[in-house]
Amino acid sequence: MPKAKVVMALAFRKGAVFPSEAREMRDERTGAFIVQLTAHESINHHLYPLTCSTTPEMGWVIFASNRSGTWQFYKVRFPKGEIVQLTDDPQGVNGYSGHISPDGTELLFTAHGEIRAVNLETLQERTIARWDGASLGEVNLSKSGEWLVTAMKWQGRNYLVVAKTDGSKADLIFESDRTLIHPQFCPADETLIEYAQDPAPRMWLIRRDGSGNTCLYEHGNDEFIVHETWLGERLELVFVHWRFSLKRMTLRPAEPVPQPSVIVTIADLNAWHIAPNKSGDLIVCDTNHPDIGILLVEVQTGQWRTLCYPQASCQGTQWQQTRYATKEDFERAGKEDWALSWMEAKVDTVYGPQWTHPHPSWSADERWVIYDSDVSGTTQVYASFVAEV
Repeated sequence: MPKAKVVMALAFRKGAVFPSEAREMRDERTGAFIVQLTAHESINHHLYPLTCSTTPEMGWVIFASNRSGTWQFYKVRFPKGEIVQLTDDPQGVNGYSGHISPDGTELLFTAHGEIRAVNLETLQERTIARWDGASLGEVNLSKSGEWLVTAMKWQGRNYLVVAKTDGSKADLIFESDRTLIHPQFCPADETLIEYAQDPAPRMWLIRRDGSGNTCLYEHGNDEFIVHETWLGERLELVFVHWRFSLKRMTLRPAEPVPQPSVIVTIADLNAWHIAPNKSGDLIVCDTNHPDIGILLVEVQTGQWRTLCYPQASCQGTQWQQTRYATKEDFERAGKEDWALSWMEAKVDTVYGPQWTHPHPSWSADERWVIYDSDVSGTTQVYASFVAEV
């Protein structure tokens, strides 16, 4: 008589260890070596594309997943190995909010009006700051790891929040009636924070103490500027003029904050989400409309090559346009709360869902590019090896 098949429910909890889901493959067109790190029939994505998702020693990749029914963070041994659950918040965490500390010991993230940190080994959690009822965006750390910044929507207003990572200080440094998103510390000067106001004009610079708030580039809603970030460890930014070009802005020292001195085009191509390497000489980006794969772009020459083809669905109606979405666009899509809400993984059909975008980012050793793709039917986390391409 055949033995009865025993079906065991996965015990999702902090510290739970699950078997490897990894498999190796080659990109059919470029030949790039790729490791698929997750395979669970749920949504799995790495951290925000401007954030490194690998620990400094390359031992783990941090990702978010709703495999348990709520969004939680996990770590998967790299390039192959077990998966460990890091959080078990009953209501779930903000899956795109995580940032690994410079020493690789903690993951800082946001959930339910709180900025938190979880130790990647002991899994002990601590609360850094809290605002009851607030909606918080992704965490960004200064190079030293002493400071963090995040955007917040709270009581009908929008704020930039700066805090010390040890929890000793937290301040609302800027308030606005416009949506504030994606603040980033300057790697060359951690008293400077670049951030975006949505929709336009997009690019702004402010001091860590809230002084000197300055628009870096005046433009209207029809000039679709997106995905700006610092270029290497200098006073330079790169940004996308969607869908036309990848550009570079050089800042000159000035008071109260540095000012733009020149903007040049790196390459005329439909770069989408961009992430420069540490030296600022190479940018990885995905593409859309048309999707020509994940590209590696040389900053000095503008020359580019395709690393791999994620074949993600790359959803979002606004990416078919060359202008920003307005509140009316969101209302037509049947979505009322359009500020910061994608950080909480609500389904946004205007700019997302975000997990349908590859969002490529560099590994800590810059030999791999981590990205997402839903080519299998559900979004999974992948790593493509760069060095041999």
